[in-house]
Amino acid sequence: MTNITHIVLKSYTPHRIKRLIDPSGGSCNIGEIDDTTVLKYPRVKEDMKRVRIEAKMLEVLGSHPRIVQFTGLTDDGLLLEFMPNGNVHDYLSAHPDVPLHRRLAWCVQAAEAVAYIHSRRALHCDIRHDNFLLDANLDLKLAYFQGQHFSPTGAVVLDGGSCESARAWLPRHPPDRSNLYYNLFALSNALQFLITGKEVFPDLVRSSETDDDILRWSYETEPEIERRFRAREFPPDDEHVCAAVTARCWRQLYTTADQVVTDLKAIQAAIARGKRPETCVSPPDEHEQPCDERWLYGLCEEDTHFKTQPNRDLIGY
Repeated sequence: MTNITHIVLKSYTPHRIKRLIDPSGGSCNIGEIDDTTVLKYPRVKEDMKRVRIEAKMLEVLGSHPRIVQFTGLTDDGLLLEFMPNGNVHDYLSAHPDVPLHRRLAWCVQAAEAVAYIHSRRALHCDIRHDNFLLDANLDLKLAYFQGQHFSPTGAVVLDGGSCESARAWLPRHPPDRSNLYYNLFALSNALQFLITGKEVFPDLVRSSETDDDILRWSYETEPEIERRFRAREFPPDDEHVCAAVTARCWRQLYTTADQVVTDLKAIQAAIARGKRPETCVSPPDEHEQPCDERWLYGLCEEDTHFKTQPNRDLIGY
């Protein structure tokens, strides 16, 4: 007979939490403390190490208008600024009439957030629409940093172990590794949603959020999403005003997030002048090839000693 060990994990809620804001995301919950502060805490108290890594990552990133503000680490979690309009996925789902100029502003702000963290030698590793939050002025900020931070020479200093969801994941091996191009690939999916209000491959969207449906969707649909990405079956290059940018991200034709910011701002300015977006950013040519895929390209001062990314592990707690 096989010996089976049962482990019981007990969820908890810190006593000072008034209400749960986001009880469904990943290994942590978000709870409101007051009208300016929330606490991000692990569902299981013993899993604080990822939270400690995120606190160190936020200290590295520092203060920036496109990053959710970090105010401290306590024994039970991270203290973060309260974002009253929630995440951009839920907001757009509830307000589908958001005008184009606001959506374009969000696209620029999302790309600026990614460009900034790259300038701090960090990879987010889980860029998606519900990790972009909206403040009281409806300005967008990036949150939830359990990715990677590197030294100037490319050594891994911090690693929170996060990885993109299936819909934002560029197929690769090993599957949990990340680099600048994978971040930009995931960003393109978020940009697609910000402009259209629809997921990439809307025919493969879950019908509900029940546990059974999520498991069934994962089993049946994630392989099809991966197949389409491997076959480079991306949405059309003319599907929306920023389609040329998302296409270039999917095809790994940008070498920096700053290039994405520049093209998005050009589209924003062109539309404000009443011109068509393709006058400033053209869709990729079928003969254009992906850029150099060195995983530290553009992040560190030197990457010659780290041609292959080391295996990932939780580092920094």
